[in-house]
Amino acid sequence: MAATGSRVGSGHATGESVTGMQRDTGGLADLGRIASAVRESIAQVIVGKTEVVELLLVALLCDGHVLLEDVPGVGKTMMARSLAASLGLRFARVQCTPDLLPADIIGTSVYNPNNREFEFRAGPVMNQIVLADEVNRATPRTQSALLEAMGERQVTVDGVTRKLEPPFLVLATQNPIEFEGTFPLPEAQLDRFLLRVHMGYPDAGEEREIVLRQVRGAHPDALSPVAGPEDLQRAKVAVRTVHVDPDLMRYLVDLVASTRNHADISLGASPRASISLFMSAQALAAVRGRDYVLPDDIQYLGPYVLTHRMQLKPESQLRGRSAADVVQEVLEHRPLPIEEGVG
Repeated sequence: MAATGSRVGSGHATGESVTGMQRDTGGLADLGRIASAVRESIAQVIVGKTEVVELLLVALLCDGHVLLEDVPGVGKTMMARSLAASLGLRFARVQCTPDLLPADIIGTSVYNPNNREFEFRAGPVMNQIVLADEVNRATPRTQSALLEAMGERQVTVDGVTRKLEPPFLVLATQNPIEFEGTFPLPEAQLDRFLLRVHMGYPDAGEEREIVLRQVRGAHPDALSPVAGPEDLQRAKVAVRTVHVDPDLMRYLVDLVASTRNHADISLGASPRASISLFMSAQALAAVRGRDYVLPDDIQYLGPYVLTHRMQLKPESQLRGRSAADVVQEVLEHRPLPIEEGVG
């Protein structure tokens, strides 16, 4: 890296936190215990993937959503169900197909002949963790039905607006190698996702353990909640008190701004990306047991937060460049912030 010396954000920095809030060390300690318990619970079903679990917790703590992009059969649905079971949250899965209608997701009004009135039948989006499987197979009209729910935490049916019960997390999956019969997500919808995460294949040892667990009947339904919605709500309040050094804040904003004038990029990351990176760094620090953010947190989260929010120039794509390459390049060339007076 370009900078040397002690990094800011050690928890002992003299500058004020940009959060402007008093640290809630008790709440953060509780959050750390919850995060550890969730990891242990999910590990009873899912082999490895601790980084993915960590990122899903970050999304929950930030009221964000996650795009799980990977090939079929690597455990995306099992991961989502295990997370819901471990936190005692209602779970629903939607298999996206070209004939799926918006009403199939948000719900519709159905006439009841007994009382001669229309009654609202809630769709799967009215749950707390919603898995939209193969979201890019749904038509743009149906994809857009998720936008209000994801952005506003509410749905509107027949002119009536209904609030979604917190916490609310959409996990949308798509297969990155299959394009026939799909409808690519537009930039505006991609920007709604806090993180884009790849599950990845297990190594040989992990895959043997996966096979053995399936034979033994390991299943998310066997998991007991280790925390609940009230615990998550308190944790979300505590996360916002995590210390962020002002120099680190400037570093974060400069990183995002660097994507807008890069030679390979036609559309850089928006200010929403800066907000997402800031909040995610606070949540990641708390999940990892700290009440302060380090530059390492921002560098670790950069690819997950920024890559899907950028659009490459056509000529750069022809040269084999990717948005991930650009993000990595920006991270490597931006000087790390250092404490003043430290050589």
